[in-house]
Amino acid sequence: MSKVFTITEGLENLGAMKTGGQASVYKGKREGNLVSAVKIIPTPVLIESNEDKNYRSFINEVQKLLKVNEEPNPNVVSILGYGITTSGNFPYIEMEFIEGPDVCEIVKKEGTKILELSQVISIARDMGNALAHCHKAGVKHGDIKSNNVKFNTKNGKYVLLDFGLSVMSDEDRRTSFRNAGAIEFMSPEQFDGEMLFESDIYSYGVILFELLAGQVPFPLTDQNENARNQVMVAHRETLPPDLNVLRKENIPAEWSAEKKTVETTIPLWLTHMIYTCLEKEPARRFKNGKELNQYIQSHATAASENVFNTSTNDEILAAEVERLRREKLLLEEQLQEASHKEAFRSFKSGATSLDKTRENKSGRWKTNIVAAIMLLVTAGLLYYFIYYRQPQDNLPIHSTENIKEDKNEGALAEARDHLLNSRIAAALVIYKNLAERDVPEANYQYGNMALQGLNTAIDCDAALAYIKSASADNYAPAKRTLGFIYAFADDEKALSRQGYRNCGFTRNVQDGATLLMEARLSGDADAGKLLEELNANIQSGAWRNN
Repeated sequence: MSKVFTITEGLENLGAMKTGGQASVYKGKREGNLVSAVKIIPTPVLIESNEDKNYRSFINEVQKLLKVNEEPNPNVVSILGYGITTSGNFPYIEMEFIEGPDVCEIVKKEGTKILELSQVISIARDMGNALAHCHKAGVKHGDIKSNNVKFNTKNGKYVLLDFGLSVMSDEDRRTSFRNAGAIEFMSPEQFDGEMLFESDIYSYGVILFELLAGQVPFPLTDQNENARNQVMVAHRETLPPDLNVLRKENIPAEWSAEKKTVETTIPLWLTHMIYTCLEKEPARRFKNGKELNQYIQSHATAASENVFNTSTNDEILAAEVERLRREKLLLEEQLQEASHKEAFRSFKSGATSLDKTRENKSGRWKTNIVAAIMLLVTAGLLYYFIYYRQPQDNLPIHSTENIKEDKNEGALAEARDHLLNSRIAAALVIYKNLAERDVPEANYQYGNMALQGLNTAIDCDAALAYIKSASADNYAPAKRTLGFIYAFADDEKALSRQGYRNCGFTRNVQDGATLLMEARLSGDADAGKLLEELNANIQSGAWRNN
């Protein structure tokens, strides 16, 4: 490539790599054959003095960028230097040259619209670490998008590039954002020239949404002013589309059936994280990279292992059946031991009574008959409980009821662990089994997961029936959820915030408020918050009470 202009003494210009309205990136070469990437910002500096506003803003912000490099981080591009170009007096930032494709190029190379879950989780983890590092140093990136994330072929890490917008003044930001090329990745507040840590979080969410769904939440179909305005309004007012539906629509036809099954099951933690990042109000998002990274670290490791689990639903069900069979055998042994002890006590008691009434033949026969009857009754109860036990059975053996409750709690704990680590299918197997025994928590989870689109075995009406059953048993989360659904049935944003995008509900504010109050009195703090929100809406006149 031919030289375009001189950058500065000792830094040779090897030609442009990328140009744009905000800045252009050139490939540079220093003495010793050190290759770098030089970002030149098209805001000329008249004099290199604090008297020049552009220079002052540039230097102030560059100081922040230098903080990023005080501690090296493999997921953040290193800043090698900065200054003013010899030609044109433009501010520039010199960065390490990353050899490898950006995320957009990776998608094109794969020949698909989406990436595999394992790749997306790797990008999520590395970019979460990058944001935590930058935000710790007080740096807001401001221009996070797919082609600003590169895969470093040297160390296998994804690297965050291009800190150009972070060195712009607020005034420059306000006047340039409407013409920015990455409008699809910008947070609502950025269109007003405001840049927060939460703004980076929003853009991060857009990247992951794009890689999973095959498109950004609000695509730009044309570069004309009207199309750009539509995207801006959508960022402010429109809820993001259903991520799971879009991913299923864009699953490559050439993937195997087994791979399609695995790849269409987005981990629950990942879906929740992305929608949290894409909240319209900054306060509803993760507040900074550190908080985001902590969430990722607490979920991604175990969950990513699950991504590679190619077990079919039949295999998962078979494993669960085997576990329940082992539980049944253990319970049988415990009950048999209990019955044997009872029989021995009965026999001993009968023998003692026989010794005392040896001359009384009728008394001896009565004692033996009682002992035989007790053995038969105990054996009958044992057989009935093991092979025909139902939720409504009230067995007259207190220890048996305790054993049943302990087993239920053990199964619930296992289901909670599955759910926490996004093993949805395994959790559903347990919840379904326990729901058939009318266990309140299982009824609630089995129904609630259906309302959130995670359980396709039942429809919306059946899901509500399960939740109502748990609510009738005074299970506080079920009361809170049912109260929320009744009270906020026509509030699309509120329903979407809780993950209820698949069903329609009928509003009943009075019943909703009653259920929320009952849940709050049971100690459910979230129900209290929802009740306060409902009261605020009613008092403001946003809704009319039924």
